[in-house]
Amino acid sequence: MAPTGGERVVVTGGAGFLGSHVCDALTAEGARVVCVDSLRTGSLRNVPDGTGIVIADVSRPLDLLGPVDLIVHLACPASPPDYLRTPVDTLRTGGFGTYHALDLARRKDCRVVVASTSEVYGDPEEHPQRETYWGHVNPVGPRSVYDEAKRFGEAMATAFRAEHCVDAGIVRIFNTYGPRMRAHDGRMIPTFLRQALAGEPLTVHGDGLQTRSLCHVDDLVRGLLAMARSRHPGPINLGNPAEVTVLDVARRTIEVTGSGSEIRHVEPMVDDPRRRRPDIGLAQEVLGWEPKISLEDGLRSFAREFAG
Repeated sequence: MAPTGGERVVVTGGAGFLGSHVCDALTAEGARVVCVDSLRTGSLRNVPDGTGIVIADVSRPLDLLGPVDLIVHLACPASPPDYLRTPVDTLRTGGFGTYHALDLARRKDCRVVVASTSEVYGDPEEHPQRETYWGHVNPVGPRSVYDEAKRFGEAMATAFRAEHCVDAGIVRIFNTYGPRMRAHDGRMIPTFLRQALAGEPLTVHGDGLQTRSLCHVDDLVRGLLAMARSRHPGPINLGNPAEVTVLDVARRTIEVTGSGSEIRHVEPMVDDPRRRRPDIGLAQEVLGWEPKISLEDGLRSFAREFAG
């Protein structure tokens, strides 16, 4: 199903960083968008004009009047400070919330794209990570509330396909950045930008040689909509396969902001993955998708917006 020509699309978590960009893209394509959000981590300022808004907690039963042609299920705290502050709520949102999004898709007989995460791979022993890799996750570590919520969500989507024939597709989203990330979001790039623009030291956890693969939100949204138009069950990796060290990201941030900040090494984070890079061969083959925006270009444009 292509979300154009007046189709009605529900975006859970639509007032958040990623969800609001999905709402923007769908609205631009002519879809009638309904944003469902609890506003615990999102903001109505992010939601484009003309979007229907339903303030609701997806961990409770979700019902909407009228037809629905597509659901993009993004609702879940995604930044470490958010999900570590509310661990039970994170598990409820990732578990019950995914159940309710899938059940709505069952009742409306529509496609649903369920957003999972590269965190399901944990601290991977396979590199780069393919969708066939089962992961290396600590189920009782501090990050487990997010990791296991997403793993459970994938299992729930798979079960709804098998038992109820729901047209569900799973995407595993790797590190994404761009406009509308909060200054105190807690994730790496907004933290580095906030520190660099304030002239503060950039705090790098551990030796900084751990790697990440950073995808600009505009590229990521293209991949999500390509998944929505497909009938593929997934999981499919969506991310930028260009691998960089955290230390290099810190140095590039200082460069693009013209900051005089130094780099300060602090204690490593518990269960912090040492390497993270998606194999996007399946996304290229099935969706015809790959990222186009380089880290340098994306970081420069985001830094300008962030400085505002």
